[in-house]
Amino acid sequence: MDLLEKISEELQNGNFIDVPKMTQEALDRGLSPAVILSDALVAGMDVVGEKFRREELFLPEVLIAAKAMQAAMAVLRPRLIATGAKAAGTIVIGTIQGDLHDIGKNLVGMLFEGAGYQVIDLGVDVAPARFVEAARTHKSDFVGLSAMLTTTMPRMREVIESLAEAGMRDRLKVMVGGAPVTEQFARDIGADGYAPDAASAVEKARTLKS
Repeated sequence: MDLLEKISEELQNGNFIDVPKMTQEALDRGLSPAVILSDALVAGMDVVGEKFRREELFLPEVLIAAKAMQAAMAVLRPRLIATGAKAAGTIVIGTIQGDLHDIGKNLVGMLFEGAGYQVIDLGVDVAPARFVEAARTHKSDFVGLSAMLTTTMPRMREVIESLAEAGMRDRLKVMVGGAPVTEQFARDIGADGYAPDAASAVEKARTLKS
């Protein structure tokens, strides 16, 4: 097994102690930061995301794999920036105004980061104007909206309308999710995509961008 395969495997195992060390070893051997990201880290998180989607892994296992990914990225990110490597895309995420739930949103952010995206996490109780401001500031490719309460779901439409009013709707994709959200609701409010879980959100983003 070569070093990149080993990094991928240990990432899947949630080995947050050794994964950053092996990432540094790969850099010391002269491997490209972009290759380490794509062939080891993103490849490993893709497997984690797919197993989570198939219910072969569960939330605690995904979170520890994401912790290993974040530890490796702390080593890799400065070298990626120095070499001018581009992220797969930029996504602004947040839980909609009036809603304080964040576990699902946090997992989405971790998996997007694991897939090579720059993630701008606005947190919870985020007003439409903050989504617009962040999307403009970071020139994001995606905006991801989360809701866990049926009473806050209408705010998703307000964000989409605010993005349209700001003249930004044509250049980015809006994705929605959360326990009470459905694909039909996503269509009704004019969202570009809906995902029933975090792993599916990454796959949906790749589909929308292609």
